[in-house]
Amino acid sequence: MNSSDNIIDQALGVLDPVETELKKATTKKVVVKPSSNEDDIENDYKYQRENFYGLVEKGSQAIDGILELAKEGEHPRAYEVAGNLIKQVAEVTEKLGDLQEKMRKLKEVPNSAPKNVTNALFVGSTAELQKMLKGKTDG
Repeated sequence: MNSSDNIIDQALGVLDPVETELKKATTKKVVVKPSSNEDDIENDYKYQRENFYGLVEKGSQAIDGILELAKEGEHPRAYEVAGNLIKQVAEVTEKLGDLQEKMRKLKEVPNSAPKNVTNALFVGSTAELQKMLKGKTDG
């Protein structure tokens, strides 16, 4: 689209849907609040998950649009762009699954850790250790 088309679109109040979505995405404000480490992990997970869902949704809409353009124009480049976009959306979806798996493993770690850890320390020579062990086996 050239600059005269942009001027006409602006004069008529017609906006490119992709540009509109990009403007919305770039103007989103993120508020960071100080919190505990555990809260940070949970908040970061939720934020990243929300962003992945948004990317997949917008990518799916873009795929629909580019496929429509490809059908209308029957230009090989449009199909190439559609294929690349499909691949990128699939990668984001895969990252969402990876994020889910990492979070599951993180939550399992505290439950699988040993509850009590007892450290026994012997200070002495090997001979003294052997005498002590021999005394326990005899008695």
